[in-house]
Amino acid sequence: MAPDLQDIVDQAADLLRAPATLEDRDFHLVAYAAHGDTIDPVRTASILHRRATEDVRARFERHGIARATSPVRIPADASLGQLGRLCLPVRWNNVTYGYLWLLDDQERITTPQAAKAMPLCERAALLMARQARERDDLSWKVADLLATHPDTRTQAADDLTDAAAPEAPFTVAVLRTPSPEPLNPWQLPHSVLTTVWQRDHVLVVPASTPTTTTLDRARRLLEERHAPVRAGVFSPCPTLEDVHEGWLRARVAARAAAPGETRDWTSLGVLRLLRTAGGEALTQTTQTPGTARLLQHPDLAETARAYLDLAGNVQKTAKTLNIHRQTLYHRLRRIEELTSLTLTDGQDRLTLHLALTLSPHLD
Repeated sequence: MAPDLQDIVDQAADLLRAPATLEDRDFHLVAYAAHGDTIDPVRTASILHRRATEDVRARFERHGIARATSPVRIPADASLGQLGRLCLPVRWNNVTYGYLWLLDDQERITTPQAAKAMPLCERAALLMARQARERDDLSWKVADLLATHPDTRTQAADDLTDAAAPEAPFTVAVLRTPSPEPLNPWQLPHSVLTTVWQRDHVLVVPASTPTTTTLDRARRLLEERHAPVRAGVFSPCPTLEDVHEGWLRARVAARAAAPGETRDWTSLGVLRLLRTAGGEALTQTTQTPGTARLLQHPDLAETARAYLDLAGNVQKTAKTLNIHRQTLYHRLRRIEELTSLTLTDGQDRLTLHLALTLSPHLD
């Protein structure tokens, strides 16, 4: 949050003698100022959670605030405990960047008084537009960190060091969703560098910023778009020039994650092979005609995977699959017939286990 924006909100609260809240156009909290003890559940939730709920957003937008060029009065709603408030659109060059909210249940703020506050809103919009543009510029630089050409990555690292002065080492997180629509720059900590690259949402988190909190926030914001999120993480990247390799490893972790899951590169085990080659090459390397035949029988493939994951323990495998041990023995014989592999042979077991482990992640 820029100090100038906080100053503007403080000035607005003093000028109009009412509690003030500045939110961006996606209803994420930017700054707020108290004036007296007046408060309601909407303001409380916005301050505590740093954003308004989707219900509040929909309710307020029905009053036309997104297109308004002058103050809009939002009436009270006693059933929700919502006080009346005045919305001053924060606009610059005919673009709405946010909203300045004043709690005004008694409608004490007159039209001339509200008009005096509009220049403050214009100044806030200018600052928000400038910061959004700066974040967009940084986003392009972060994308250059992920480029194929080493010289491009080196130049981007130098430019980002000069512009953002991020603190090493870095954590790289990749979030995969069906939609590559980027996150709003106001939605994440200012220290976090972010971009969308090859349909990945990429976050570069400096050492001074909590990674888990940042990743959880980014996940929630993407899930609000009703999109399942697969996330992968790699750390540490000692320098910005190491972010490229960190991204490649983090995206492998995201590729291995289930919807709603976060995987760390260090937890992948043999799945790290996904970083070394493409799907076709790994298929040719790890699959045999026999394992290909087995994969056409999902029940048998599941049985083989469980048996190998449990180190060949028949009792535990039968319990895990909820089948009788004789049924398991029958399936194991059938697996050997299909694959032409012997489950008592260590190399054959390794071949089969590797093929079954990688197959769900290969195109």
